Amino acid sequence: MKTKFQGEFDMRPIRPSSAERTGRGTRRKVSPALAAFGLTAALALTATACGPGDSTADSKPSASATASATGQLQIPSDVLDQLKKHGIDLDKWKNGAWRNWDRATWLREAKDYVNPIIQGLWDPDRMRKADKPPKESVPHDISGDKGITDPVPTPVRAAAVKAPYHQNLPELGKLFFDSPEGSMVCSATVVQDPAHPGKSNMVWTAGHCVHAGAKGGWYRNIAFVPSYNNAALPTAQLQKATRQQIAPYGVYWADWAQTSQQWIEGGGPTGGQGAPYDFAVLHVTPEKGSNGKSLEETVGGALPVDFNAPAVPKISSMAANGFPAAPPYDGQKLFQCKDKPGRLSLAASLPTMYRIGCTMTGGSSGGGWIATGSDGRASLVSNTSIGPVTAGWLAGPRLGKEAKGVYDSVSTKYAGR
Repeated sequence: MKTKFQGEFDMRPIRPSSAERTGRGTRRKVSPALAAFGLTAALALTATACGPGDSTADSKPSASATASATGQLQIPSDVLDQLKKHGIDLDKWKNGAWRNWDRATWLREAKDYVNPIIQGLWDPDRMRKADKPPKESVPHDISGDKGITDPVPTPVRAAAVKAPYHQNLPELGKLFFDSPEGSMVCSATVVQDPAHPGKSNMVWTAGHCVHAGAKGGWYRNIAFVPSYNNAALPTAQLQKATRQQIAPYGVYWADWAQTSQQWIEGGGPTGGQGAPYDFAVLHVTPEKGSNGKSLEETVGGALPVDFNAPAVPKISSMAANGFPAAPPYDGQKLFQCKDKPGRLSLAASLPTMYRIGCTMTGGSSGGGWIATGSDGRASLVSNTSIGPVTAGWLAGPRLGKEAKGVYDSVSTKYAGR
């Protein structure tokens, strides 16, 4: 593998079998505009997927909302207005209309996000099956660079996080969502909310885990499960695991999601020009009511986000965390890679990304990168975005003013609630 990388890619998806579809495996060629730079490349976003979801929704689901003290969910008027605005019938939606991915009905603009809760949709079986990896891979040649790119890091073997996960990384969890290719998974992290100190309902992940980018729209049925499979049960035992074993702290639906406009306009299956802006912030609500507790109170922690992390040479180590699902992993356990970060430039005009050696694969996308921040505290400083199919390294965006704008916007939206 060559040491430098730049560019925007023209992708053509590989067609997996009908039983297994993937949001990760793609085959593509370098766009003519970048041929002049002598580039060949093939990166993959590190989300992974299985076949289209076929679970039947609960007979009496309800829409996403804040929870009352009695635990009963109520549909807020703004959600109903958004549904009506786009011609979405809630009863039809919860009974399967969400599976219609026709371009005309696939909402894509930042203001158009809606995600009605379908209670019971993410049952243990459906969560477990949302981890099938792609059957085919893609080339991995990388060359050319006009910005600052450090040599390709030596692969760092991902280490299994000690169970129970809640005792070691209580902020980490797994993200589930549905796409035109099927049920998919990413990783995510509970982060602090400036508007609600100690009572955050905000979660950080990758932009491509919530929105398909330039050629798509918002994904659906987005739900976060903190400390997924907290006891690290073997896959065989998960076949009969209860919801409490798989989701001990509950299932939280994203009642609002926000990503960068750069990702919406320029993101693609291998990152594209949106990769340096591949981050997203969710506001979540519990599927079955909160009993008066926030997500942060429920899990016992939330990470601060550092939008002014030290320069790469001054960072001795970063820890990337996630639930990798492509071989040799199965998506059921939490892993971590620690490495000194280097720099990866996709184009001279784009922000340089962090890069570390790591063997984690698809499914680890969106997982938080933790390092000592500018204030000396352990902070979230990035998230997994892209990596080669050979799984030797991962890259994540540097969090600057654009990321802070997304974060502050979500916090402000719920400041008075």
